[in-house]
Amino acid sequence: MPQPLFFAHANGFPSATYGKLFAALAPDFQIRHLQQHGHDPRFPVNDNWSNLVDELIHHLQCSDEPVWGVGHSLGGVLHYHAALLRPELYRGVVMLDSPVLTLADRMVIRAAKRFGFIDRITPAGRTLGRREAFADLDEARDYFAGKSLFRRFDPECLDAYVSHGLQADEQGLRLRFDPATEISIYRSVPHTSPGRPQQLAVPLAMVRGRHSRVVLPHHARLLRSMPRAEYHSLPGGHMFPLERPQATAELLRELFLRWAGGQEERA
Repeated sequence: MPQPLFFAHANGFPSATYGKLFAALAPDFQIRHLQQHGHDPRFPVNDNWSNLVDELIHHLQCSDEPVWGVGHSLGGVLHYHAALLRPELYRGVVMLDSPVLTLADRMVIRAAKRFGFIDRITPAGRTLGRREAFADLDEARDYFAGKSLFRRFDPECLDAYVSHGLQADEQGLRLRFDPATEISIYRSVPHTSPGRPQQLAVPLAMVRGRHSRVVLPHHARLLRSMPRAEYHSLPGGHMFPLERPQATAELLRELFLRWAGGQEERA
């Protein structure tokens, strides 16, 4: 029987962008996901992402059994916070280039919100004024392929983003992920947590892209205080799950196989 896995995407990247990663995990895992976090009017984006965590928990509760939670960037933080609140919904959590924030990190974020420089320490500033509309898919693909964020994408993942990250309108194509929502998510990055790292009751792995500037050495050191946490790295940058989807899937499969064995022994 395939094991249940709930995937949560990075900000601005609809889940269908990760189709090659999902295919690499099949048939061992039954993958569920939301197409786009933050777009359900029942769970509007708010400070510290608590509504987005509630949105995730709302959907996790539909599962008949605990899931493996996998999240990239935004998605990893959402799973981490949800697992602190509702550990019975999880078998384990993997954060793909998502940091568990230290107290110092959270103090900086809080100050950045209070004094108005949050756009300088998150991608919000780079997102403002970004191009939203394109004449056709070819124009969109050429545009994104020239951007540094997308330059190392696996070609199939780039094609998936262009195919699923845009939608038709009267003028041609427009970004599917609402830009105002994307910016709001960046500006409301959590400076609080629903619990302390030491309280996490399920296994956790933080996987860093080796060239990432999001997960830093002090985040890895924080894991030492957690009872069942481990740290890994894979080649690539912050977007490594879309740059190396096959290698990402292989690491996930190895983690879950090992964790499942340990859970059976404890049972």
